[in-house]
Amino acid sequence: MSPKGAVMTNSRGKWFRIAAIGVPLALIGGGIVAAQIEGPKRGIAPIASSGDFEVTGVSVNVVGKNAFEARQKGWEEAQRVAWSALWRKTHGSAGTLLSDSTLDGIVAAIVVEQEQIGPRRYVAKLGVLFDRARAGQLLGVSGVARRSAPLLLLPVTYSAGAPTVFEQRTSWQRSWAKYRTADSTIDYVRPSGAGGESLLLNAGQKDRRSRVWWRTILDQFGAADVIIPIARIERQWPGGPVVGRFSARYGPDNKYLGSFTMRVSNSAGIPGMMDQAVVKMDQLFESALASGRLRADASLVLEPEVVEEEELESEVEDTSVDNTEAAPTEPVRQSLDDMVKSILPEADQTRNSGAPAPTAPPPRP
Repeated sequence: MSPKGAVMTNSRGKWFRIAAIGVPLALIGGGIVAAQIEGPKRGIAPIASSGDFEVTGVSVNVVGKNAFEARQKGWEEAQRVAWSALWRKTHGSAGTLLSDSTLDGIVAAIVVEQEQIGPRRYVAKLGVLFDRARAGQLLGVSGVARRSAPLLLLPVTYSAGAPTVFEQRTSWQRSWAKYRTADSTIDYVRPSGAGGESLLLNAGQKDRRSRVWWRTILDQFGAADVIIPIARIERQWPGGPVVGRFSARYGPDNKYLGSFTMRVSNSAGIPGMMDQAVVKMDQLFESALASGRLRADASLVLEPEVVEEEELESEVEDTSVDNTEAAPTEPVRQSLDDMVKSILPEADQTRNSGAPAPTAPPPRP
């Protein structure tokens, strides 16, 4: 075998080694991209989009002949307490009590928040949903008269210094997904974070200022502007108190609306703290809307500076074209003498003017 053949063999082995390393890396890279888009636990779809009236945190503690009867009595008591609370919230005073059969007809669902079932005792914390069409007639409430423009919700969570939106499921996003927005004056547009939404809507998006980029995103979700509720979770020590710092922002310029702070004794209280924070955050947005601070950014619809520049340029171009075209076609007003002079030959013109007529040159010798 010649040395040339040995060189060819070595080069082939080198290319085989490169291919053996490159192909697995390409497969791994493709798997990473697919994992970013198709995560198994990414985002939470809104589960509370109906317009039912909701009363939460109703505590019951009843006793019955057996566990089933105790639970039935607990639910009936929760309906009565919730109806009284709903009437007081709507009218500001205690109203008339309704029979259990009437309440069964207007209650849409019972939400179990916490419950403990014994042989003859039932202790629970429940939520009661009243059908808006049926309960609204008894309450004299039809719905919210004034609402904001559709606003894209971008919930950002800071935990251990890392921001998260839809990259993984968080308590902040879960609380917004199950919050009932029908009674709010804010028209929330809540993405689920599924598919490519987790790549498009991230924490870095709130720092972008490009109106073109924002219009592209808002058009995909049918929104007019964006609101950004931010939750910062600070753990004092492992297993110790947890402090939540919440701030409300809106618009492509990330404008500040308000903030508040909450505290729980340990990490087990974070979900409850998030639920309460969502209610307070909604109140911040509602007050900002009522005071006129929360309004859709006009630059997301039209760019006045660009339009004015384009109009000025077009006007300058039009005037220049009009001047050049109007010059040769504009009729020239001449007097009668000027017209005669233009018709007479040049010799007659000079004779009339008194100037000597030009003579012919003398012949050459």
